[in-house]
Amino acid sequence: MLEAVHKKSVWMLLILLACGQLWAAPQVKPIGPGLYAYISDNDSSANSTFLVGSKGILVVDTGFDAKEGGKLLRAIRNVSPLPVLFVVNTHYHRDHQGGNTVVGPLAVVISTHWTRERTLSVMQSSPDSFRPADVTFQDRLTIHLDPYSAEIYFPGKAHTSGDALVYFPQQRAIAMGDLFLNRCSPAMDVGSAENWIRALDQVLAKPLEAVVPGHFELSTKVDLQRFRDYLSDLFQQVKALHDKGAKLEQVRREIHMEKYSDFRQYPQYHATFSDNAETIYQQLEEH
Repeated sequence: MLEAVHKKSVWMLLILLACGQLWAAPQVKPIGPGLYAYISDNDSSANSTFLVGSKGILVVDTGFDAKEGGKLLRAIRNVSPLPVLFVVNTHYHRDHQGGNTVVGPLAVVISTHWTRERTLSVMQSSPDSFRPADVTFQDRLTIHLDPYSAEIYFPGKAHTSGDALVYFPQQRAIAMGDLFLNRCSPAMDVGSAENWIRALDQVLAKPLEAVVPGHFELSTKVDLQRFRDYLSDLFQQVKALHDKGAKLEQVRREIHMEKYSDFRQYPQYHATFSDNAETIYQQLEEH
């Protein structure tokens, strides 16, 4: 009898936990005057950031698809009825731009020139309907959304070959895209781990009170520093082994990342410590 009751309690707990997962909702967090972080309720879709000015709204990244974009738009509408005037896509991956058409059907979409070209290439082989950028830039531009502004810039190759970062000077906050994932080993596209570290150093030199990662929890400068240290530690280890003539499989085996044991890893996305080591090794081989 007691065993049956125990089993029933366990099943009830599992059902409640499952329901909690189903009922989880995105979080909208104010991170400065007029500025909000939208933290996705699932790992498949990116976080977003939106700035509400006196006449309209700027949104950074729009989620995986129309469904995720709809969730983001509802969250924005809970804050403001003003039109979405600008959408900035930090890079070409679908989880960051799949909701463009829903979130900003009349907005000006902005990305680096490389991201637009890469998006157009993806669209040729994908049935998904993306909305690529209307305006592109090579270095930087500033959007004035009075009384605020957003400084959008390309830090050089990092996660991809065309990442954009969006810094909000009045709020001392930054939207990082996938140049930063809180406590996570990142996927590495065709970019540069060495320059990625330099890009993070440049961000860390800015006044910062809030950091919006591409995925996972809203973060601080301390969190960003630890992610930077992870990339730097790994890069130095791989470079030392590479300089000694180590082969790839040896490098994958001999890296030591124990101090980052709390980091998430996603083998299915080629996003583990050893996967990152392999990418760094290959980049060093190309030099």
